[in-house]
Amino acid sequence: MSKTETQKVSIDERSKDQDLARNRSDGTGQFLTTDQGIRVEHTDDSLRAGTRGPTLLEDFHFREKMMRFDHERIPERVVHARGAAAHGYFQVYESQAKYTKAAFLQDPSQKTPVFVRFSTVAGSRGSADTARDVRGFAVKFYTQEGNFDLVGNNIPVFFIQDGIKFPDVVHAVKPEPHHEMPQAASAHDSFWDFVSLVPETAHMVMWIMSDRAIPRSYRMMEGFGVHTFRFVNDKGVSRFVKFHWKPVLGVHSLVWDESQKLGGKDPDYHRRDLWEAIEQGDFPEYELGVQIIEEADAAKLGVELLDATKLVPEELVPVQRIGKLTLNRNPTNYFAETEQVAYCTANIVPGIDFTDDPLMQARLFSYLDTQLSRLGGPNFTEIPINRPIAPVHNHQQDGFHRQTINTGRANYHPNSLSGGCPMMASTRQGGFAHFPEKVAGEKTRVRSQSFADHFSQAAMFFRSMSHPEQQHIIEALRFELGKVEIPEIRKRVIEEVLAKIDGTLAAQVALGVGVPAPKAVASPKSVIDASPALSIESMPKTSIKTRRIAALVADGVDAAALQELQAEMKRQGAQVKVIAKHLGTVTAAGGQAIPVDKSANTTASIEYDAVFVPGGAVSVETLKRDGDARHFILEAYRHYKAIGASKEGVDLLKACGLDTGAPGIVADPGGAGTVATAFVDAIKKHRHWDRKDTESIPA
Repeated sequence: MSKTETQKVSIDERSKDQDLARNRSDGTGQFLTTDQGIRVEHTDDSLRAGTRGPTLLEDFHFREKMMRFDHERIPERVVHARGAAAHGYFQVYESQAKYTKAAFLQDPSQKTPVFVRFSTVAGSRGSADTARDVRGFAVKFYTQEGNFDLVGNNIPVFFIQDGIKFPDVVHAVKPEPHHEMPQAASAHDSFWDFVSLVPETAHMVMWIMSDRAIPRSYRMMEGFGVHTFRFVNDKGVSRFVKFHWKPVLGVHSLVWDESQKLGGKDPDYHRRDLWEAIEQGDFPEYELGVQIIEEADAAKLGVELLDATKLVPEELVPVQRIGKLTLNRNPTNYFAETEQVAYCTANIVPGIDFTDDPLMQARLFSYLDTQLSRLGGPNFTEIPINRPIAPVHNHQQDGFHRQTINTGRANYHPNSLSGGCPMMASTRQGGFAHFPEKVAGEKTRVRSQSFADHFSQAAMFFRSMSHPEQQHIIEALRFELGKVEIPEIRKRVIEEVLAKIDGTLAAQVALGVGVPAPKAVASPKSVIDASPALSIESMPKTSIKTRRIAALVADGVDAAALQELQAEMKRQGAQVKVIAKHLGTVTAAGGQAIPVDKSANTTASIEYDAVFVPGGAVSVETLKRDGDARHFILEAYRHYKAIGASKEGVDLLKACGLDTGAPGIVADPGGAGTVATAFVDAIKKHRHWDRKDTESIPA
């Protein structure tokens, strides 16, 4: 390549898969070998001196096999340890050249390969998916200019403003060091002690106590880049940008009781949901949204853009949806891909740059440092899942697990022995150049006064919630602080944090945790009073695609009613799972064999979005006598889910003591076909918060 030629890399949706293919190994039809390729004749007994004698040191196969087993595990991530991931691609809707020269944001016909990892933050690899926690949303774009990692969360703000406090907040939320409890939970003294003493946590506390911290699935949660980045175009013009991921299926959450029960019934609930959706062809989709802010307008917003505990309300700066992310392939091997993938905030491409956000600046160092410990040295970028598609040429060398075999004599710059290669690239040839931001000031450990407002956006968030969402925050705080053993910490959280957010919030939580109500304080004002975009309940609910509906049946079920339900749900893109006392089949009233998807003792209402009871007199009479079936329905009712019944199925709802006219109950003795439309509408709402009697349900 000449010194004036621009490096061009052709990529498409399958480019990364083709790159990984050279590292995949399929043992089908092959002989078992050692790591050196020597075929193994026997692997069930070690080499020994006599049939009852000692094992011999020369048994190289045994020693290699045991050594490899002993070292199968690598250190888990300190945070984001439990994750699930998928391959896919990103496609921009139209060129963003006006804002950025990033190549993957130029051509609408190009599909840029991606690998996306979702995760919880506080728990270990062995913890449950559904714990109340932040969810990681990390996207690795394998672009023609190199890897771009957008390492974000499902919450747009964070606990702290400066990364120097990251070890403190993580130590506080992790299991307490003296007894290593509790796992994957913030409901303990050390976390709330930290919160009570660090007021900048107030906004994030509102989010983590909200329904956002217990998502229905990874496919139904938003993602955010958290920080303010820069877009830089080919003219060198910079604009501030905040990144958003908007799920096409909408945003939905669990209720707290569901979340807790799922932790025991199916601790893999979220990773199973993601895997099964992709295997079934229900590919998760997210639109990439950007809030673009002209530098000249930044000061007028009334929001400190470098403060990671703040967001820019969408009502002030609308989110422009510029492309779509589609996840369409599961990993081939969990360890090789999901566990070994290494994301780094510092991985950017020309056209995207950093700002002086002090939390971001710390992450630029921290992630690289972390990979060195986790993945055994500096060559983690050569692990197949981390390897860029763009060619790599530099003077890095040696170290643990080096894969590249460099040729030539010169491993330094400048050199003449290799003709000066690898050569420098100008910005026109794709060379990265940092935005020339002007920087001046004294060396200091003083935080800007523009970071001093800790409560206005926390108050705005609470005011933006619907009444049920506010009540959930209150109940979450009562649960969390109710687990705090030291009364002084509970009192300090109420007085020094919650009272400064909202008086009613503080009083209600105080009542629940045995602390005197604090003195009333005027609720702080923010740049806007409330942001409807922050409320899950205010978001559009137009589809039931991929929702799971449980159909409770027994021998004697009305096959026609069940089939009508299945046909309508299939038309809507939803799934019906037939649940009976045992696996195999049940015999319908007309003699047909109905396949059973789940047995009652292996599943529960918490795994479904809605419940339906088809008719069939004999079936319904059996279900009436079945305590598990009645519990299934009552629990779904308590969790505000849609419940449908046709023909004799209505009698089961009545036998459970439910008012068939209650919100979200669709019951018609005429048949499934007559309730289908109303049942679909009821499922779309996801939850029916206007039920007034759920607390009296013993489920």
